[in-house]
Amino acid sequence: MAKEKILGLTQEEVEKRTKEGLVNKAVNDQFKTNKQIIAENTFTYFNLIFLVLSILLVLVGAYKDLTFLPVIILNTIIGIVQEIRAKRILSKLNVMNMVHVTAVREGQEVQIGVEELVKGDVVVLKAGDQIPADGKVIAGEVRVNEALLTGESDEIIKKIGAELMSGAFVVAGKAYARLEKVGKESYISKLTLEAKKMGSVEQSEMVRSINRLVKWVGIIIIPLGIALFTQSYFFNHAGLERSVVSMEAALIGMIPEGLYLLTTIALALSATRLARKEVMLHDMKSVETLARVNVLCVDKTGTITEPKMAAEKAIKSKAYPKDDLEQVIANFAFNMPPDNETMKAIHAKFNSGSKRATTVIPFTSVNKYSAVVYENKTIIIGAPEMVLRDQFEEYQEEFEAYAEKGYRVVIVVKYNHPLTEEDSALKDKVEVLGYILLSNPIRKEAKSTFEYFAKQGVTIKVISGDNPLTVSRVAKQAGISGSEKYIDAQTIKDDEYEEAVKNYNVFGRVKPEQKRKFITALQNLGNTVAMTGDGVNDILAMKKADCSIAMASGNSAAVQASQVVLLDSNFAKMPDVVNEGRRVVNNIQRSASLFLVKNIFSLLMAIFALLLTINYPLQPSQITLISAFTIGLPSFLLALESNHNRIRGKFMPNVLARAIPGGLTDWLAVGILVIAGSYIQLDHGQVGTTATMLLIAVGMMVMYHISAPLNKFRTGVMAISFIGVIGAIIFFHRLFSLTALNNHSLFILVILFFAAITIFRWLSRILDGVAEVLVVFDQKRLKMTLGDMKTAYERGKQKN
Repeated sequence: MAKEKILGLTQEEVEKRTKEGLVNKAVNDQFKTNKQIIAENTFTYFNLIFLVLSILLVLVGAYKDLTFLPVIILNTIIGIVQEIRAKRILSKLNVMNMVHVTAVREGQEVQIGVEELVKGDVVVLKAGDQIPADGKVIAGEVRVNEALLTGESDEIIKKIGAELMSGAFVVAGKAYARLEKVGKESYISKLTLEAKKMGSVEQSEMVRSINRLVKWVGIIIIPLGIALFTQSYFFNHAGLERSVVSMEAALIGMIPEGLYLLTTIALALSATRLARKEVMLHDMKSVETLARVNVLCVDKTGTITEPKMAAEKAIKSKAYPKDDLEQVIANFAFNMPPDNETMKAIHAKFNSGSKRATTVIPFTSVNKYSAVVYENKTIIIGAPEMVLRDQFEEYQEEFEAYAEKGYRVVIVVKYNHPLTEEDSALKDKVEVLGYILLSNPIRKEAKSTFEYFAKQGVTIKVISGDNPLTVSRVAKQAGISGSEKYIDAQTIKDDEYEEAVKNYNVFGRVKPEQKRKFITALQNLGNTVAMTGDGVNDILAMKKADCSIAMASGNSAAVQASQVVLLDSNFAKMPDVVNEGRRVVNNIQRSASLFLVKNIFSLLMAIFALLLTINYPLQPSQITLISAFTIGLPSFLLALESNHNRIRGKFMPNVLARAIPGGLTDWLAVGILVIAGSYIQLDHGQVGTTATMLLIAVGMMVMYHISAPLNKFRTGVMAISFIGVIGAIIFFHRLFSLTALNNHSLFILVILFFAAITIFRWLSRILDGVAEVLVVFDQKRLKMTLGDMKTAYERGKQKN
């Protein structure tokens, strides 16, 4: 069907099909409705527990112990507002970054959004496009890669009448296709949803650890609460009100109600901050993964260099006697459509061609060359290794010097047989005519960006389809460490990938299916790997990587398949993304330690109370006071601090190492207080108030420990917390069930305070040493020696 006969749909037909629902709109359930967000934040397991606890307090008339309720309500409201706000920002960014395609309507080619296509629309497909819906070729011819559908990377020729599946990618040629299955009926809907939800199932380490903690707390508190109430009411014969109040104080102390909220808000705020810098996150948790990355895989073109390519000049081979090389190239360009960057550059430089070819064989990533046929001979332009084959060493010296200068070299040869698309394999020798020197300018910001990663201990692996020597030279110009270590990927056997990624930093002549093998090999060696990409051939590797980053100027499918999208395609934004991730993880890690101090103490104290058959010494209102000013307020303020320190070790061991000393100190101090109080007959009010003072004092010590070394911001946070707690004690002591301490209580408080300082310092040094050992073990695993363990332990003990 000739192009001029393709009219496409009329506006009336489009409107009719739109009304019938025959639109290519994916059923995107990635964004929850506001109603779903409100329901999910309100009807949580812990909110149900808090509701039951509140009802019990009301029934026994302990209204002042409901002080925890405003905090829970506020937490729920903040969670709802923040999630709705984050959803709006991300959905707006998705609209801004909507993928467009060329369609024919009423005889005119127009750019429209993929989701505006209707059944029966005619679309124009060319190299680099993702097929937007299932259809059939009605004009032209294309080569497509259906790797995402079938797992096979072979390219398939699609001629008139051939079926096209949505989700496949056009790698060469141009065709017109009529869409037959759109929207939820097409494969693209499922593919897009799958690409966008990457990481939602396999959550980041931090979120996974917090979820596990919340799950176990949820399992423990119900039987423990029943046991505490039973003991207090039936065995200790305390009244109903006191039994309920003491049981609830223990349970409230064990629930990390603010930790999960803090994590969600911190991640959402990060997404917002990055959005302002034109960085979109398809998955908020990916910012943590990227912060933990220690290997970053990048392509040469579009990342290290500008995406545009320029043809510098043509160099005649020593063996070619004629002076018509430039005209041969111009004639080649005259017949070959500019459907990739190489051909665009050749077209721009050599544009005086006029000789018509009988057959045109477009470039494919498998052959790595394109060709034009003139009767019984073929002119080929492509990668020297793939075109020369056994003749490579014979001509290597001629062009290798140009590759060493950073040029990309493509070879021009004559093949004395006509090739066809069906049989394009080279079997005989070729006659070398010359070479075309191509260049990609280094991005201005590339050097400083790679210097940043080098300082942060992130190894850069350059994975490119170009000549490894050329890639090595460009990597060196960009300041990439170890760029002199390069290898031709075609020489790597299937069982040699892990050894290769250990020994080399630059990989050339990489085929699309090999990129995924490199990522897998790096992950098998214990690395956290990020992959940048902008093309069809990057997608399989991007989906395999721990974190994927796409340039918005690249292929639309790569953008959809990535977790992080650089909307301005500026790789220099990567340090901002990494720093944002580090801010989130470091601050949440620090704040989580504060939360867990209370949880550890409450759990140990509850078990202690059960074993000694005594009543829990604290009341819910006192737990609220302690939580508000030694946990809640400081943790939210500290989460706002700029903190770009490199992340070391696993989330939960790091948190526990800082929380256990505080939790154990609290338990020992309050346990001794309870026992001593029973001997000198302190009443429940005196014990509760003294315990509250002790826990506040230890809480301040923990805050100081996790904030060391202090700066103005951290000192300010501690001062605000201290002033807040003093103000609450002076003006709201009745609300928090605090009584004036007698001489005996004051004496015990002072003694236990100084004892707590000594115990806390001793435990902190031990646990800091253990934490450092775990960090080194995480890095070295089974290679760790006893000497490494001892050195790490001593180093950790000296930190604070």
